[in-house]
Amino acid sequence: MSHAIRRASELALDETTVTALRAALKTTADEVVQAIIDEVPSYANALSGRMGATIRRSVRTALGHYLDLASGNTTGGDAGDAAYELGRGEVRDGRSMDALLSAYRVGARVAWRCLAAGAVPAGLPAAEVAKFAELTFAYIDELSAASAAGHADELAARGRAHERHLEQLARDLLAGASPDVLMASAQRAGWQPPVSLTAVLLPAAQARPAYRALDPGTLVLDDLPDATGVLLVADADRSHLLRQLTDRTAVVGPARPWARASASYARAVRARSLSADIRDTEDHLPELVLSADVEAFTDLRARALAPLQTLPAATARRLEETLRTWLLHQGRRDEVAAALFVHPQTVRYRMSQLRELFPDLTSPHRVLELTLAVGLRIS
Repeated sequence: MSHAIRRASELALDETTVTALRAALKTTADEVVQAIIDEVPSYANALSGRMGATIRRSVRTALGHYLDLASGNTTGGDAGDAAYELGRGEVRDGRSMDALLSAYRVGARVAWRCLAAGAVPAGLPAAEVAKFAELTFAYIDELSAASAAGHADELAARGRAHERHLEQLARDLLAGASPDVLMASAQRAGWQPPVSLTAVLLPAAQARPAYRALDPGTLVLDDLPDATGVLLVADADRSHLLRQLTDRTAVVGPARPWARASASYARAVRARSLSADIRDTEDHLPELVLSADVEAFTDLRARALAPLQTLPAATARRLEETLRTWLLHQGRRDEVAAALFVHPQTVRYRMSQLRELFPDLTSPHRVLELTLAVGLRIS
């Protein structure tokens, strides 16, 4: 508290004045506390009971240290430490720094009035009274600054802790942790579970900018492997979410109950591995289904399309595409021809070849197997 100490060095209170002021210390402290209760609404109920007794002791301690300074004793404890802790405590009690600064202003005014009322009758010269006033307000300024630093540091620490808790919750969700673990993690983070969460994959560098434009309940991680970021969007309006992500390289998973967000994440990851062009996984469900078990799909294709393996590669590819289009258009020749950009007679010719290769082409089981086998184009 260098500024207050410098002011104190310019002031010389005699022993008689200091004794008189110390005698009024408890009364002064009580008047300060009462004035704060009356004039600062945030403290109307905070200074009663045990809390009130604690704060009254703190005020007396601060005033005692102040009188030590005023009497030339600058070797005592630093009241700034207590003021710093007071600022931190205000955050824990849910009060703003504005409330504490108001309390300091009220306290300075009342303390000065009471102390001056004791100093002047004790014979303090007028010139020293002015210095005494300067010391009073320098002391309060430095206490205020110490409390503001404590308040800011506590807010920052709490913000960092809260962010860490939210990140851990997101990791627990992606890992598919048990409902009990997820609920405990959500409570620790102070996060109200929504009905659903939708996973969004995007480059890590885009995660935070996108996050800031989304619902406050959204969770974000931007340190996953391969420079990947993920958002878990609460109760998303899907069409609106997709519009918000228009300019970003994003893959949007399905909405899932919040405790099953890992399923949305897993689908988005699989969609991204399937194709770089997938944006909305809901638009690519057939591809996702058919690629769920790659080996099984490969085996199915090999068995179902075995007759084509006897043909030249170019012919086999042409007939497979014709078969695929014929199945998708349910055998409507003109539509098949239009989709393939060929003449209907060409379709007739190719289908006659396919019927020779697949004699049971009208069998429901064969149609199902072939539809699955050609349903996904394999590069």
